Amino acid sequence: MRITVLGGLGAWPTADQACSGFLVEHEGFRLLIDPGYATLQPLLARVPAARVDAVYVSHGHPDHCADLQPLLRARVLADRSGPPLPVHAPAGSLDRLLAIDEPGLVESAYQVRAFAPGDAFELGPYRVDTWSLPHWVPNAGARFAGRDAVLAYTGDTGTSPDLVELARDADLLIADATYPEEIPDRHAGNLSSAAEVGRYAAEASTRRVLLTHLWPGTPPDRAVAAARRAYRGPVQVAAPGLVLRVPEPELPPAGEATDPGA
Repeated sequence: MRITVLGGLGAWPTADQACSGFLVEHEGFRLLIDPGYATLQPLLARVPAARVDAVYVSHGHPDHCADLQPLLRARVLADRSGPPLPVHAPAGSLDRLLAIDEPGLVESAYQVRAFAPGDAFELGPYRVDTWSLPHWVPNAGARFAGRDAVLAYTGDTGTSPDLVELARDADLLIADATYPEEIPDRHAGNLSSAAEVGRYAAEASTRRVLLTHLWPGTPPDRAVAAARRAYRGPVQVAAPGLVLRVPEPELPPAGEATDPGA
């Protein structure tokens, strides 16, 4: 499984980075997770719009779904004969976004496959199990189980005992870490800290952690340090263009030469 970070910010994009969004490639299937603000351009730098096979949206806040709309335009206006894009999202979460264009323009470009957080379903090569996690709007954390790898993704969430189950033994956990340590009162119960991620990732024996949805301006090293106090595995912050492979390729024994053409 190959995961490319399109962006890793929460709330709004900056001049240097998009909001959270991830391109996940596995067995020739291209899944776009949470196409938030400003994720379309880095996506199109890597794959044509028509080659995206499906989209998963955790919840309806625009920093997680806004660039779905220009993605649909890029597909349908370039080729009206193309197949509709399957879009998996909590029921009703995309209604306002999909209604902003002129009637009839993009409807043929997508097929919403609505679900309720807590549902399980098949999506390309994955079995997807979802959890209803605390946020201001319905948010579906998800566990994508492929043939030989598991990716867990929280979307946006406050503290929940379900996070341990979601992250249990996952090869990679992509987790909301809006703040390094303390969560302001106005966001308490609806967003997470990197310190919290470290605690539940350690309890879940997650193999690797990627912190995302950092508040713009947050120093990445502060978030990493906060998570590492409880979690001893590899921790990184989602940065544009970062590519991760799960499970991680095995390194050759010390002193063993590698084949540069492999």
